[in-house]
Amino acid sequence: MDKLIIHGGRRLSGEVAVSGSKNAALPIFFATLLAAGRHEIDNVPFLRDINTTIKVLTSLGACVEGDGHKVIVDTTGVDQVEATYELVKTMRASVLVLGPLLARFGRARVSLPGGCAIGARPINLHLKGLEAMGAEIHLSHGYVEATCPRLRGARIYFDLPTVGGTEHLMMTATLAEGVTVIENAAREPEIAELADVLIKMGALIEGAGTDTIRITGVKELQPFTHSVMPDRIEAGTFMIAAAMTQGDIRLRDMRLDHLDALVFKLQDAGVEVFTRDGLVHVRGPETIRPVNIKTRPYPGFPTDMQAQFMALMTIAEGTSVIGENIFENRFMHVSELLRFGADIEISGSTATVRGVKQLSGAPTMATDLRASASLILAALAADNTSEVSRIYHLDRGYERIEEKLRLLGADIERVKEN
Repeated sequence: MDKLIIHGGRRLSGEVAVSGSKNAALPIFFATLLAAGRHEIDNVPFLRDINTTIKVLTSLGACVEGDGHKVIVDTTGVDQVEATYELVKTMRASVLVLGPLLARFGRARVSLPGGCAIGARPINLHLKGLEAMGAEIHLSHGYVEATCPRLRGARIYFDLPTVGGTEHLMMTATLAEGVTVIENAAREPEIAELADVLIKMGALIEGAGTDTIRITGVKELQPFTHSVMPDRIEAGTFMIAAAMTQGDIRLRDMRLDHLDALVFKLQDAGVEVFTRDGLVHVRGPETIRPVNIKTRPYPGFPTDMQAQFMALMTIAEGTSVIGENIFENRFMHVSELLRFGADIEISGSTATVRGVKQLSGAPTMATDLRASASLILAALAADNTSEVSRIYHLDRGYERIEEKLRLLGADIERVKEN
């Protein structure tokens, strides 16, 4: 396994490009299963989860070719309807193959998924929605088995907004007979992005990006060409890196409007954020002000930025309170931040962060994807040298992050662990 060695205390400056969004790209890849033919996907990030997705599609009979950040997925030869445990155990999004296979072929068998251990994140809402559309669902030996000759439209209500569930059922409903209405749907930008792709394929979708989505099923869909939106979580991570190092960076190829909640909180902390000449400028202050946050479904503060924002608050001048309202086990990074000398106390789903004047370099171990990023951020702001081990988590969601940070002046190196 690899690890990162980081010599902290360097001020970041310069310009960096934001990669394509992992969370947008994954469902787009699985949407290719809805129609036979050659699908062209551009601005694809080089990530472990993308490689896993390609392996899943290939195992089903798809032909996948890559040229730089452009990937062509030919689903003409898809003739398998089973995704095995060995393929999907490392990535939760793999469950999204279930609905498209079921909608196109009338049956599917998919292993229960894996992924970051940040909470239970059950797929019962996915399965309940498929059953409402007429599918027969059986759980057997760790697999979900679904059958239905032709799905039918249904009214589906989520008790809680679910991004994966909304994406899954929206894709599936495109080939169902009649109208499907998803209420209390997730509103994340990635939902609207997927809807744009499905509409390019010939789907009839209204309301994506709102809490009510209406899908009128069609008999068949066509291949698409699409360029993936920028990754708002990667962009937000670099914004916090600038804030923590009193940096001055420019971000290229990003959508600032996708990060309103984060931007407001950064500005409350004293960080300058503004646009000029098509670039987003971020300038860190000499003193970080303490800010309270609570994670919420979009457009609220994103849970995927909670760990990074907590890292920022460890060096604020005062006390901040961070509430995690999405996942019940997403404070695993706290024990590692404490190794840097942070002062954090947890009570249930709330963390109280008392800022310290200076973090100290330390050996640390990543526990999940976003926790990995928070440790890198802390190491950039710390004195002396830090190590971040088990960064295979990091490679699931950040494309060459150490190379991008070096472009901004960070002293960071990837090495092999002994």
